[in-house]
Amino acid sequence: MEPSKINFQRELDKKIGELTAQGITPSLLLHCCCAPCSSYVLEYLTEYFSITVFYYNPNISERAEYNKRVNELKRLLDEMPVKNPVRFAEGKYDPERYYETVKGYEDIPEGGERCFRCYRLRLAETADFAAAGKYDYFTTTLSISPLKNAAKLNEIGGEESARVEIPYLYSDFKKREGYKRSIVLSQTYGLYRQDYCGCIFSKKERDRR
Repeated sequence: MEPSKINFQRELDKKIGELTAQGITPSLLLHCCCAPCSSYVLEYLTEYFSITVFYYNPNISERAEYNKRVNELKRLLDEMPVKNPVRFAEGKYDPERYYETVKGYEDIPEGGERCFRCYRLRLAETADFAAAGKYDYFTTTLSISPLKNAAKLNEIGGEESARVEIPYLYSDFKKREGYKRSIVLSQTYGLYRQDYCGCIFSKKERDRR
């Protein structure tokens, strides 16, 4: 079946049902892009998984912006009550790697091939980290955004899963009012909500608007 026709929320429900029936709490490496997007996903998944939050976002164009986002995520983890343990791991901030990844695609509109290459970069690094740490699953919070292509994220996640032989947790966190819930939680915790994805190209597009 084409990824665009798959109900990834249903796939997630099925997987969680299987785990609950088995009475196990597997480990999950959760790639997180920012605190607001992570809020609902953590509220949801900590009921079923022991999570390590992996902050790897070399696409963020300015160090000050990067630091602001990572510190907000750490604060959320300190303040948010969770059922199962949540740990934090930070990847390398290497914007040059991002620029090399999207070279030649700088002028592609937001949501196109440049973004897909960015998805791949971050999910590949997450997959490698998951394999090195022998996690049971890995996934990303990125699908909670209405501006992110959930089908493409899950397609790439599945390919990276096959490469490292660690299961990818298929998901579309914007479903079931997930995005709206993230807005409520952001207000509850007073989180900084950025108005662009983080890269210089999305920032320029925001400024043009």
